[in-house]
Amino acid sequence: MTAFSLEPAQLIWCDELRALAAERLRPLAEKGEPGRVNRALVAELGALGLLPRLFTSGALDLCLMRESLAHACTEAETALALQGLGAHPVHAHGTEAQRARWLPRVSEGTAVAAFALSEPDAGSDAAALSLRAEPDAGYGAGPSAWRLTGEKCWISNAPGADFYTVFARTTPGAGARGVTAFLVPADRPGLSGTPLDMLSPHPIGALAFDAVPVTADDVLGEPDRGFRVAMDTLNLFRPSVGAFAVGMAQAALDATLAHTTARDAFGGKLRDLQAVSHQVAELALRTEAARLMVYAAATAYDAGAPDVPRRAAMAKLLATETAQYVVDKAVQLHGARALRRGHLLEHLYREVRAPRIYEGASEVQRGIIAKELYRTLDATTKEART
Repeated sequence: MTAFSLEPAQLIWCDELRALAAERLRPLAEKGEPGRVNRALVAELGALGLLPRLFTSGALDLCLMRESLAHACTEAETALALQGLGAHPVHAHGTEAQRARWLPRVSEGTAVAAFALSEPDAGSDAAALSLRAEPDAGYGAGPSAWRLTGEKCWISNAPGADFYTVFARTTPGAGARGVTAFLVPADRPGLSGTPLDMLSPHPIGALAFDAVPVTADDVLGEPDRGFRVAMDTLNLFRPSVGAFAVGMAQAALDATLAHTTARDAFGGKLRDLQAVSHQVAELALRTEAARLMVYAAATAYDAGAPDVPRRAAMAKLLATETAQYVVDKAVQLHGARALRRGHLLEHLYREVRAPRIYEGASEVQRGIIAKELYRTLDATTKEART
């Protein structure tokens, strides 16, 4: 089904990406060590020309890439997305020197990037960050030098990344207005990390900052304006998280169509049972609705629409919740075989859970949507009164 009136060239490109993911990326993903950065996979994404597109494509192309890769290889999709998430702040807010040092290597797949926002006690409430950036009074430090002290947690690609986009508090008590974004190479003294063992193994870990030195040359954007860097990045990537979810939902739906067509049951095929066919129809309906909302949000971002935060939140919320529903129902229709280790749906069942939490949990997305709706209402009411 053609969604959101995609051009023929876009549809062909998506088909090509799905084929590449199945034929060239999935074998590398299967050889990787679970829970660790798969550098061979990242390098292949660079060799295929997909990583450079992170910095030249709009939000819709990003969504098409993530959805297509997720359909055949979730590990490749995640590796691509994490390179974009970690490096976008450098691309959008970095200095010429920062971009020249890191972006070519990210594009080639020879440098691994990471986005270090969440902390042990500050996940959904990003403005509550407590990682401290304290002025460095050491000899020769200069007026714009700091020491980072504290922790980050749930950081994808940690501790295996080559550099981190780190958000730290430079002005105590200032909430979102007192956060600064820093580009921190992994080899800085005082920076260490440990991997975390998750339900669905991914390269993810915790970082410890023990007076890590940073200077004005490491700032991304402006001091005390780092929250804007974070939100700019998340507004771009939230719809594409939805695209990742849609890719998984479509993979589950395709597997269910094939299974219910081949499976004998009660004197016919499983698809002949109305209870089954109606469930399959529901899965298709919800998947397509989520896809349309994702594409609409991405198109709004590319057009510079004023309601991007609301649209991005809606797209991520609907698509991730939909994917959870679709995968769960697909498991039910497959029966016990879908729970066997190594089955596609067993893999998707573990993979699909995390997107409802990271880059803003579903509850946070609902809060953003409501806030934007009331903000629009208040602005309209105020304008009517003047």
